[in-house]
Amino acid sequence: MWSIVEAAGWPIWTIILASVISLAIIFERLFSLRASLIVPDGLLAQTVAEYRRAGASAELLQLLQTHSPLGKLFAAGLRNVGVSREVMKDAIEDEGRVVAHQLERFLNTLGTIAAMAPLLGLLGTVIGMIEIFGSQAPGGSSNPQQLAHGISIALYNTAFGLIVAIPSMMFYRHFRARVDGLLVEMEAQAVKLVEVVHGERQNGNQS
Repeated sequence: MWSIVEAAGWPIWTIILASVISLAIIFERLFSLRASLIVPDGLLAQTVAEYRRAGASAELLQLLQTHSPLGKLFAAGLRNVGVSREVMKDAIEDEGRVVAHQLERFLNTLGTIAAMAPLLGLLGTVIGMIEIFGSQAPGGSSNPQQLAHGISIALYNTAFGLIVAIPSMMFYRHFRARVDGLLVEMEAQAVKLVEVVHGERQNGNQS
């Protein structure tokens, strides 16, 4: 492996750095974007049960705020439980934008790496071509070692750039789709909470 890096020349180090960052983001997002952490099963039912038992207490709001991203949406809604349904939904939407920003963390960096890795490989290719042309002596003869080194730089950097770019782009698209799906699920559950809370308030007012 070290011999390949040496043959690829200094441009390969930029691609290696990009690959390390890309792998770190991929593993971090695979762990952080698990549905069990973002949209825990049963949280809506637990929240409704606790609200029916003690109302929108400070303890419930604090627990939800620190529980999960979905819990933050529930907490934002329950803080405005005494106002109209529209105001409650607006509060949830405002908190949802903050949560969406948190879920999309590092994705722009991953997308940038996916776009830039082929260009870094192209940079190595150009440098390799310069090495090849530099191997040509004025009399028409060439330096075989310098020629081989230039070819190695061109080919290895192109290949490594694509090796980094392809999985980075695949995971970038995958994470974007996952974030969109999680946001839709959180919005649906938050709307259910609003409907339950305001339905109970209306029934209580009628009685």
